[in-house]
Amino acid sequence: MNQINIIKYENKSFLPVIGLEVHVQLNTKTKMFCSCAVEYGQQSNKNICPVCTGQPGVLPVLNKKAVELAIRSAIALNCKIHQESIFARKNYYYPDLPKNYQISQYEQPVATDGYVEIELENKNKKKVFIHRMHLEEDAGKLLHSIGKEELDYSLVDYNRTGTPLMEIVTEPCLFSVDEVTEYLSTLRNILRYIGVSDCDMEKGTFRCDANVSVSTNNEIFNLVEQEKIIPIKLLGTKTELKNMNSFKAIKEALLYEIERHMKNIILGEKIVQETRLWNETAERTESMRSKEEAHDYRYFPEPDLLPLIIEKEWIEEIKENIAELPNKKKERFVLVYSLSDYDANVLVSEQDLANFFEKTVLELKKDINEKIDLKTIAKNVCNIITTEFLGRLNAENKTISEFIVSNKKISHTHIAQLTKLLLEGTISSKLLKQIFDQMWQSGDMPLSIVEKNGLVQISDSKELEVLVDEVINENPKIVQDYKSGKQQAIGSLIGSAMKKTKGKANPKLLTEIFKKKLS
Repeated sequence: MNQINIIKYENKSFLPVIGLEVHVQLNTKTKMFCSCAVEYGQQSNKNICPVCTGQPGVLPVLNKKAVELAIRSAIALNCKIHQESIFARKNYYYPDLPKNYQISQYEQPVATDGYVEIELENKNKKKVFIHRMHLEEDAGKLLHSIGKEELDYSLVDYNRTGTPLMEIVTEPCLFSVDEVTEYLSTLRNILRYIGVSDCDMEKGTFRCDANVSVSTNNEIFNLVEQEKIIPIKLLGTKTELKNMNSFKAIKEALLYEIERHMKNIILGEKIVQETRLWNETAERTESMRSKEEAHDYRYFPEPDLLPLIIEKEWIEEIKENIAELPNKKKERFVLVYSLSDYDANVLVSEQDLANFFEKTVLELKKDINEKIDLKTIAKNVCNIITTEFLGRLNAENKTISEFIVSNKKISHTHIAQLTKLLLEGTISSKLLKQIFDQMWQSGDMPLSIVEKNGLVQISDSKELEVLVDEVINENPKIVQDYKSGKQQAIGSLIGSAMKKTKGKANPKLLTEIFKKKLS
């Protein structure tokens, strides 16, 4: 049974009910129904033609690649793929829609009835149910300013018009802001893994609208606990939120809107079904227009396109070639490499990061002492990647993907060699940080840096015994503290020894010698 988080507000119990509509720009070279290029950041109105600008007498031709990516997504999202689907005209007037209708799908979408499994903070898993997934074309873009100059008129850029989109609509089955952000994060990661989209919210290739209502209905509370889908007729009046272009904006907009609904209910004020925009500057939602119903769009089958027929053989072919999904990769990393859930989650959060880790481990495994087991290799590679490597990326505000594209100096081979030096006792963990810094700056291989700077770890017992005697003689008070039961005092002695050797002493051996001498 679901554990639901009822919100107590002014001594009344509320449950937020949220459904999401996610628009994903598909990773195609050309538009949905014409051969114009799909390119980000081009000169306005460069990539347009008579088809995507709705000129008289032209006919749309469906992009096969877009259909393939939709099938791939449907498989990954556990959807039922319909072998026959129909495109429809969604009629409305807006300046960025040159045909005055959008080609979409309505009654017969390409896929329905799927789910995405998410993991919540308490390690409980939850299925977020997908109501439908359909294909459509994007609208253009209205420009209301140029740089910092606000215009008293609007300009239209049709470059984006006709770009292939996939819309993924959930059931109203999300009951907290945390569930929403976890679902969106999981969904985005899946779509990136299978190469469907780059899902870059900043560029608008992953956009989210949210339908929000709050309930005080005990019948709904019971349905949620029993993990049953809530009938629409039981839900309160919903508002649709738009203009949320980051996870931060989604979280803040939802929190604001949920509280606004609760306040209205407490005050006995009517909630109006409408579309609202998130104003990030004012940190509030604002009314945009009354919410349209399906009949407002006067849907009817697109007369210029035949029904889309998807053969079973094509579905099976795509299924066989689909990439390993994040949850499967995580399970494999835990099972094969004995990583913790936390470490595996960090590594699979980005496909490029997971691949970087695995390439490093496999290269190191071929080149290291056979007595060192795979678990030890993987754990040490993971530690270096998640602390040193990701630490540098975060400091430079770069993603792993940006690093791979822009950085030609550091590869997984560098990390493999650095880990080998650590595991074979050539360097200490303290020296590793120093070597990593130099490697990051110069791109030199770790072994070259060690040899050039004389950074080999001191592991000679006799040499370390002389050092230990010296430190003990210089610190009689700390020695006395240790002998009188203050076990942590040995840390100061080890620190002094490490300082004398500039971090080169083998810390494990050094500790053993100190304990032996002081006993």
